[in-house]
Amino acid sequence: MTAHRYLQLDVFAPQPGTGNPLGVVFDADRLTTDAMQALAAWLNLSETVFFVTPTVPGADYHIRIFTPGSELPFAGHPSVGAAWAAVTSGLASAREGHLLQQCAAGLLPVRVTGTSEAPVIHLSSPPARACSVEAGTLPQTLQAVAGPDAQPELWDNGPRWWLLEARDAASVRALRPDMAALRDWTNETAATGVAVFAPEACDGHDLVVRAFCPGDAVNVPEDPVTGSANALIASVLAQRGQLPGQDGRYIASQGREVGRDGRVHLHVDSTGVAWIGGHVQRIIDGTVHW
Repeated sequence: MTAHRYLQLDVFAPQPGTGNPLGVVFDADRLTTDAMQALAAWLNLSETVFFVTPTVPGADYHIRIFTPGSELPFAGHPSVGAAWAAVTSGLASAREGHLLQQCAAGLLPVRVTGTSEAPVIHLSSPPARACSVEAGTLPQTLQAVAGPDAQPELWDNGPRWWLLEARDAASVRALRPDMAALRDWTNETAATGVAVFAPEACDGHDLVVRAFCPGDAVNVPEDPVTGSANALIASVLAQRGQLPGQDGRYIASQGREVGRDGRVHLHVDSTGVAWIGGHVQRIIDGTVHW
């Protein structure tokens, strides 16, 4: 058994309790991969990150990302939360407002503004890649909310998300999916999950998103707030010339249907790179023995 500093953060959370919880374990070089996976499963959060020693020149810090069931090459809320934790703990210091995060998806640029006690993080998502996978039979509850010309598309930026544009925001808010059908469908297509979205310009946001990942890869029926899926949606909307908001920037609302109120700040820059960011709250600061 080893002792490690442990944080539990609330990511994409304007206020404590409104975002997506994240477990953060420091000095994890002493933990084996199996031990990391077992701890992530025991914590039972959608993701837990483990800080290990960087192995690539130029990296300011290095994280491994685990769901309760598997390791991910990239995930959005763990990456935003990890950057916040690295800065506030003194593990990394931004150089002229910039950091480089090492994860299994490679080196990801991070922009840091604000103070070292309350930094504001924006992180560059890995490139969005379209997957040539047939959707097969779409679960009936998703067919019922799909827009008239909408077809599910599988995209990859580390995780693989089915993206489906709904006919309107009310359909997204009211969706009650058949989780068993979603589990079988995402397992059959080797997808992390499915993200459903629609424009909703009100209450300080421009888009409503819900993400479901009940399959074997994550085993979380509905994720409260999902950075990787939001980054893919932003990239796809930018390619279609359908970005909401202004100047390539908008805010997505996610999580109200599970008792949260997450806000993801998105920016697609002039080169087509999707950046994700938002507020982070410190909820627990202690020690984990594993």
